[in-house]
Order: sequence, then C-alpha cells, then structure tokens
Amino acid sequence: MDIQLLPIHWVYLVFIGFILTLLIKRRDTTMICVVGIFALGLLATETLSGSVSGVFNSFIYATKELMGTIMIISIIVAMSRVLIRTGINETMVAPLTHFLRTPALAFWGIGIIMMVTSWFFWPSPGVALIGAVLLPVAVRVGLPALGAAMAMNLFGHGIALSGDYIIQGAPKLTADAAGLPVTSVMEASVPLVIVMGLVTTVTAFWMMRRDIRNGTWRDGLVTSGAGDKDSLLSSEQDAKSNLSSKMRKTLAILIPVLFALDVIAMFVLNLQGGDATALVGGTAVFILIGVTLLAHRSQGLEQTTAYLIEGFVFGFKVFGPVIPIAAFFYLGDAAFTDLFGKILPEGSHGIVNDLGVALAGVVPLNGAVGAVTLTVVGAITGLDGSGFSGISLAGSIAQLFATAIGSGAAVLTALGQVAAIWVGGGTLIPWALIPAAAICGVSPFELARRNLLPVLIGLAVTTVVAMFLV
Repeated sequence: MDIQLLPIHWVYLVFIGFILTLLIKRRDTTMICVVGIFALGLLATETLSGSVSGVFNSFIYATKELMGTIMIISIIVAMSRVLIRTGINETMVAPLTHFLRTPALAFWGIGIIMMVTSWFFWPSPGVALIGAVLLPVAVRVGLPALGAAMAMNLFGHGIALSGDYIIQGAPKLTADAAGLPVTSVMEASVPLVIVMGLVTTVTAFWMMRRDIRNGTWRDGLVTSGAGDKDSLLSSEQDAKSNLSSKMRKTLAILIPVLFALDVIAMFVLNLQGGDATALVGGTAVFILIGVTLLAHRSQGLEQTTAYLIEGFVFGFKVFGPVIPIAAFFYLGDAAFTDLFGKILPEGSHGIVNDLGVALAGVVPLNGAVGAVTLTVVGAITGLDGSGFSGISLAGSIAQLFATAIGSGAAVLTALGQVAAIWVGGGTLIPWALIPAAAICGVSPFELARRNLLPVLIGLAVTTVVAMFLV
C-alpha cells in the first residue's frame, strides 16, 4: 500500500542523519534530539506552546517507558554495593580461585565468571564484585593484568551486556524502538551473541598468547600492579561490618541460590520480559535490605536508604543521556500519535514504518544490505561510549529495513543491539573502558587497542551470519 509522506517524515529522516553525523564525530546528541522533537512538534501542532510542551511530554513518555529498566539497574547496583562493602562478594568467588591454575584457565575462568555475574548484576558492578578477588590470583598464575581486563571486558561488557537476558535492559530499548516484543528480539539475538562472543574471545586469546610468545606484548600498566590496586580497594575492606566469617559464607551461598531459584521460576512460571525483570529486582531489594540490616544493625534503616540512593544516582547517571535520545526515537512509532494526536496520513503505522514502506518502493533492498547497514549504524551509535544511548536508533532503522525487505525485523534489531553494545558498551571506546581498566590498573587506551581487532573480526563474522538469518 502506498503511504503519503508528509514534511514530518522528511524532518524525522533529516534529524536521524544529523544524529548519525554527530555520533561519527563523537559529539553529544542530546541537543539535536531536543531540537528534533521541537521541530516535529511544531509541524504537528502548528503552535509554539504545543511544540515546547511536546519536548517535556516526550521526556515523560520516554521516562515512563524506561523506568523499569532504570529501576532494575539501580537496585542491582545498590545491592552490589552492600555485597562489596561487607566482603560477601569476596567470599562468593573465593572457591572459584582454586581452579585458576594457569594463564589460560585464568583468562577463560575470569571471563565466564564475569559473564555470569554480569547477567545478574550488570557489568560495571560485576567488575567491582569479582575484580578485587580474581585479579591477584590471575596475575599470580601468570596472566597479565591487561589480559585479565580483556577477559572481564569482553565477557562482561561484550557478551553479557549485548544479550542482557536476565535484566533485559538492552533488548527492551531496541524492541520498543522497533515495535517488537522483547522476547522476539532476545530469541533472535541468541545465535548472534554466541557467534560474536566465540569469535571475539577466541581471537583475543589467540592474539594475546601469540604476542606473549613473540615478546611483543605490552601490559599497559598505569600502576605498579595488583599491590596498588589492593591498596585502592582497602577502603572497601575497611567497610566490612558486623558480619562474622560464618555469616558471610552463609550469605555467599544463599544469594546465588536465591537468584538460581528466580531463573527456575522464570522457566516454570513462563515469566518473560517485565515479569522476569521484576522477579530479579524484587529479589535484589530483599537481599539488599536483609544484608544491610545484618551488617549495619542499628544503622541498618539509614544505610538501606543510603545504598538505594547510590544505586539510583548510578542508574540516572547512566540513563540521563538516554532519555532525550529515546524520546526522539519513540516518536518514530506509537509515541507520536499519543503525544500529538492523529496527524499522520490514513493507514500510517508510524513515521519509521511509513519510511520503510516508501523505501521499499524505490530501493531494491535485501538481507545483506540490511545486515551491513545495521552493523554500521549500531557501531556508530556506540561511538559515544554509552552503548545504550543509540540502540533506540538501531531499533528504529531495523524496523525501517525490515518493513522494506518484508522480514527479519527481530534479527536486524538484535544485530544493531549487538554492534552498538560491543562498540560502545565498554569494549572499544576508552572512556567506557574505565571500570575494567581501573580495577586492573591498566591504561584504558591500551585495553581499547587490544580489543579493537578481535571485536571488528567478530562484528564482520556476526554480520555474515545475520545475512543468512534475515
């Protein structure tokens, strides 16, 4: 069916071009998104007050859509803070250190532990949770600190965050922008995440071993090593409170069991999307309260609030730049009608969908072109170092191409998500690598340099796989 394109469609498309240009130049996109929302509002309402109000209302709309994601991440971070300060995290991973006997075992062991931890705690808190304990062990058996940082980084900020199957923050953003159910994007991402993860980590490990053998390895240390790192973390150890060693061991067993029960409940009760996230979040709240009351006793009530504040500060700091960007891209779908009324032509299913139908009529598109485009767009949106700020754009463009091609919406959306998060979520952009680099005492620029070729090879192979899946 032919769709009449209005000035609103062209303005939306022009602003997508502006946003991509700014991302390529590594500039912030918040202002251009606000201007874009204002321009669309002005065309839709033809009043200054309506367009100005539309900017604020679009922020409210985006915040409502993202609130579940912001909340779960904030609560998980709050819980991770109390586990670090009470030493429970150290007790949780201590038994695993006995298996890290060689550099190879240390690399893969740290990576897998980091991946599993990041599924439940998110990568940035996960680095702090396990880095303090596992890094000294890895260095002692011969794995360079930079190698440990690569393992934590690629498995946590790469594999775990690009799939995000437990907390479901990333697939929620991309699925909403593409107008798809979260579950369909998650299912489509599984083969892509597996391929990307295997190719990237195997390549990184092989290159590390080769360079160490050839004597060309540079560790990129910015401190004198684990000793300095331990001193940096000594303040956290001082925060160990009134928990006895026996109590810490008990809680270190109980907490993973509780999350394991959550996972079982998800399968048994068929909980998905927001329901699954809510179960994990509620469990984290009770763990936070219980551990805080046990650890801080008479100050437990106040400390519970303090930990929650820390978590919310982190959550809104991460999602602060995301809200205006998401607000703009939500206007490409149902949000436009909700905020500005039925302005679009009869038969329209949203600005992005209309553009996709129009594109299909003039440009011969196929799965290969769509896959390459989504990988490039995802990688570009990751250049700001957030990983999350641009995945709404990836979802919108995936919807556009899928409409033009006639299939593959979930695969293209998942591909854009994987590319954006691998590039910007903390594997290639130096300022996004700071958590892993800091905990290991290495240069974030050297870590980014080491990750570059494995990640690019992984993206190329994953894109080819996506072409066949579309």
